[in-house]
Amino acid sequence: MRVLIFVALMALAGCATAPKNTRNACAIFEQRDGLFNNWQRAARHAEKQYGVPVPILMATIQTESNFRPHAKPPRTKLLGFIPWKRVSSAYGYSQALDGTWDEYRASTGRWMAKRSNFSDAIHFVGWYHARNHRKNGIGLNDAYNLYLAYYSGDAGYARGSWRGNAGLQATARRSAALASSYASQLRNCD
Repeated sequence: MRVLIFVALMALAGCATAPKNTRNACAIFEQRDGLFNNWQRAARHAEKQYGVPVPILMATIQTESNFRPHAKPPRTKLLGFIPWKRVSSAYGYSQALDGTWDEYRASTGRWMAKRSNFSDAIHFVGWYHARNHRKNGIGLNDAYNLYLAYYSGDAGYARGSWRGNAGLQATARRSAALASSYASQLRNCD
């Protein structure tokens, strides 16, 4: 009995850490294909439901959190050295904000969804990208603009708030390049 409990705890502990090689989609899925979780199955399910390719979903999560389940933005400093408030409520794999996450749960009926659960987070990313496809006419294969809209919000993207932000545009280019790399890797997985 103790052995079973130990094995279950070790398997669950593996769910709470980021994969070691987050630049290789095949390695990510290989590391997270187990009894208690199957990231590839979750990613394929989100792709099927929302029409957003797995490489784009994965690149968005890697760009946002580097696959860390409890990622949060850094704290600001009060008086330059006292840890203070965080710049936003972003949390988890998807770095979804509190209000957007609540909207997602209400819209999808996934009331028990958690931002620190990969399956829930990748489903959220698919939902959000599909929403931007509908609201802003962004192609479901357009990794660059989908990331800009993901980061800026659908209204911010529509206003063009990203146009004057060279840093965000560079991040969106890196995310799009990573999506392309993931797509090549996934075609050659064993």
